[in-house]
Amino acid sequence: MFSLNRGFNETQCMSGHSNFVSCVCTIPPSDLYSHGLIATGGNDHNICVFTPDNPTPLYVLKGHEDTVCSLSSGKFGTLLSGSWDTTAKVWLNGRCMMTLQGHTAAIWAVKILLEQGLMLTGSADKTIKLWKAGRCERTFTGHEDCVRGLAILSKTEFLSCANDASVRRWHISGECLQVYFGHTNYIYSISVFPKCQDFVTTGEDRSLRIWKKGECAQTIRLPAQSVWCCCVLNNGDIVVGASDGIIRVFTESLERTASAEEIQAFENELSQASIDPKTGDLGDINADDLPGREHLEDPGTKDGQTRLIKNRGKVEAYQWSVSEGRWMKIGDVVGSSGATQQTSGKILFEGKEYDYVFSIDVDESVSSYKLPYNVTDDPWLTAYNFLQQNNLSPMFLDQVAKFIMDNTRGQMLTASAQLSDPFTGAGRYVPGTSSRSSTIPAADPFTGAGRYVPGSASSVVAPVGEEDPYT
Repeated sequence: MFSLNRGFNETQCMSGHSNFVSCVCTIPPSDLYSHGLIATGGNDHNICVFTPDNPTPLYVLKGHEDTVCSLSSGKFGTLLSGSWDTTAKVWLNGRCMMTLQGHTAAIWAVKILLEQGLMLTGSADKTIKLWKAGRCERTFTGHEDCVRGLAILSKTEFLSCANDASVRRWHISGECLQVYFGHTNYIYSISVFPKCQDFVTTGEDRSLRIWKKGECAQTIRLPAQSVWCCCVLNNGDIVVGASDGIIRVFTESLERTASAEEIQAFENELSQASIDPKTGDLGDINADDLPGREHLEDPGTKDGQTRLIKNRGKVEAYQWSVSEGRWMKIGDVVGSSGATQQTSGKILFEGKEYDYVFSIDVDESVSSYKLPYNVTDDPWLTAYNFLQQNNLSPMFLDQVAKFIMDNTRGQMLTASAQLSDPFTGAGRYVPGTSSRSSTIPAADPFTGAGRYVPGSASSVVAPVGEEDPYT
């Protein structure tokens, strides 16, 4: 059930970084700091440490050479940080005690295990490493794309989630004990319920998923494409942050449940969302073949089950709620065959209108690639994103950009237009060379380019060049 503003008020606005903040963690109370501390990692390469009652940092930790993107705290005030600079650092009493080196790409996730001295790092190089006293004890391989999150189950077991849309349960001996599938796109975050092995995950398929006894027990859709992060509170409530800039709390407690008006407002917002079938789990859709509203008269068979109907010329998606025994509208599907009409005289491609859609032949053995372009776009940025999306060599950048300019009669934007990435600011981060799973991306929520859609067909040439840690 949905909880809104129940017992949460802003008490402090902290500042200290010179650029965006990419991660936050709390340091437990100690004799010196009875209320604990709050640590934040930022794009300015620094870690700021705050007391809860002061808006300015108590101290700043410097040492990383790039964005600090993951933090974890342990006993005695120990802090573990991971960075785009491919290293993790262990901090104690304001000093860097050791640097963990071994990954070949950005370290997106770090955790200190319950067993003293053991630490975990998950990286865009698709591996997880176990460290003891600054030395790599073991490397865990199995994920097919960037590792995005880690969660501790016990002294000997932990969970990981990745861009390959899977969750894996590991033993610290190196054995993968189980693989969980349910999400249909990137999994960004994972968090464990207190005193049990159940957990929650969030991802790029607009969903929060609750896992119990190894199965996905509940799927909650949100009115935002990217559900960046999740956290399970000590009382079992689930907090999620999404790309619409809103933090939502979900609870099983009747005392903390939002009012009927607040829940209805949430459902209304959800029903008005637009769903791109290429980034979700709706499959290939032809509106002409879909049934009408009568299809919703039959109950669903499991929680989170999705049904599509055609209503007044639009394709609508509904999800079955076991607890409420009804179908809930989760949005209108855009870009489906027969569901979107071209109205402006532009060219329709994947549900969006463009001034041009070019066919680019790079390799005779591979069919043409489609390159959509608007005259307000920067041809160089468009060419770069096109190569990234299709896993093509950067050596073609000049050739593709010149092709765009030659075939648009020089129409172009005078200043480069670029999407703003909450993790990387305006620019796309390229951490270093790393191999990539053979998938064809669409649009990356973090950088505006190269979103990976798990399970998509592969038609790429041999990858050459550097790699985006998100895609």
